Amino acid sequence: MTHRTGYVMGITWKLPVLCSVMLSLSSCATNPVTGRRELSLISEAQEVQMGREASAGDLKRVGEVPQVEVQAMVRRIGMAMAAKSERPNLPWEFHVLDDAAVNAFAYPGGFIFVTRGLLTNLNSEAELAEVIGHEIGHVTAKHSVVQMSQQQLAQIGLVGASIFSSTVAKYGDVLGTGASLLFLKFGRDDELQSDALGFQYSLAQGYDVREAPKVFETLGRLSGGGGRIPEWQSTHPDPGNRAQRAEQRAAQLAPGALNGLKVNRESYLRLLNGMVFGENPRQGYFEGSRFYHPDLRFQFDFPSGWKFANQPEAVVGVSGDNGAQLQLLPATGSPAQAMQAFLGQQGVTTRQASNTTVNGLTAAAATFDATTQQGALQGRALTVAHNGQTYLLLGLMVPQAAAARAPEVDAVFRSFRALTDVNALNKQPAKVELVTLDQAMTGAQFVQRYPSAVSAEEVYIANGIDGGTTLARGTIVKRIR
Repeated sequence: MTHRTGYVMGITWKLPVLCSVMLSLSSCATNPVTGRRELSLISEAQEVQMGREASAGDLKRVGEVPQVEVQAMVRRIGMAMAAKSERPNLPWEFHVLDDAAVNAFAYPGGFIFVTRGLLTNLNSEAELAEVIGHEIGHVTAKHSVVQMSQQQLAQIGLVGASIFSSTVAKYGDVLGTGASLLFLKFGRDDELQSDALGFQYSLAQGYDVREAPKVFETLGRLSGGGGRIPEWQSTHPDPGNRAQRAEQRAAQLAPGALNGLKVNRESYLRLLNGMVFGENPRQGYFEGSRFYHPDLRFQFDFPSGWKFANQPEAVVGVSGDNGAQLQLLPATGSPAQAMQAFLGQQGVTTRQASNTTVNGLTAAAATFDATTQQGALQGRALTVAHNGQTYLLLGLMVPQAAAARAPEVDAVFRSFRALTDVNALNKQPAKVELVTLDQAMTGAQFVQRYPSAVSAEEVYIANGIDGGTTLARGTIVKRIR
């Protein structure tokens, strides 16, 4: 959980909008990549609007990395590719999110994101260009637009009652999240097409496309347990041996086509020096089931056996039986005002509400019932003020689990308190540190001579090597300190 607030993850279409887009069913659009006519219920103006709104939400929720030179590099690569693509007139934007997830994604209309977690696991501009080109390909080939059009066509006449709160319906399997632009899963053909387009765009900008297989190899190694599983793998399902396909594309080029192509390894790595690697504990971290937030100076405990995660806009947890969900979110106003605003939402019926204190902090508590598209829920809410900020702790339970889970939710509420532990308050993130080798050595010798704050396997993956790789004298290698 960061200091930022705001909630935009997807677009939920309401019935009037669907009815209006039905008027355009008789018209088809030409795909700018294939030249084929295809059904499209979404105009380019709508596509751009959806992408811009979703993009603004991510930038507000997560924010960009502080390294302006890194942002400039990604924009430079992306804008050069987009200008020579099949849709050069879109309002293209390229951003680097300050997120540990190994991810890259594209919103409709030309809004492209890569994450800090991805950048620190790549090793050259040529590798990065493959990823950016792939995401541009999803936009130029209108993959999201086609998929959303198909979804809306299937949903016409089925969209009815509104949910009572986007806050409630945001996380986990208990309630479902609705359609999200970010988590649209593309099919095999779309992925292969975007891989081919990314190859084409990279080559057109003079990047050595022989580096492309390394991207897929790195993602595969991360998925194999050598670090955090890349979200790029889940939102971009692997359609086969993509590294091998990339090698085959390069091999099919005419003789001489690969001469003089750029990799830009050293200049890329130097921009990573000092960048946070992995999760940033200053934005909150777990030790066991206890959550600490050093910058915001609070802590609380999840129940044993729950699954939990620190998201940019909230801390969330789900019980082992998926019968209960808990969220901690920023709120506005005093605890009493924040509670009144929450209970005043459509679909919420208050059972009991009162002002209270929690571990010396001013708070308000309530129990309530809620009506959602997914059915009836029972809930508990606590708003609490600490260090100049008000927080909402929200517990949601399906009726059949409420008796067992309500005491656990109440215990979470009672555990919220000011963070005073000096070690937790001073927790610092791991960062990339570049080492220029003064002699040749293997990967195994490197991790032995230059200990890191992460496992040897994570160091290997981040550098695209393994323990037996021979590293020449003068090679720049990432160490994680």
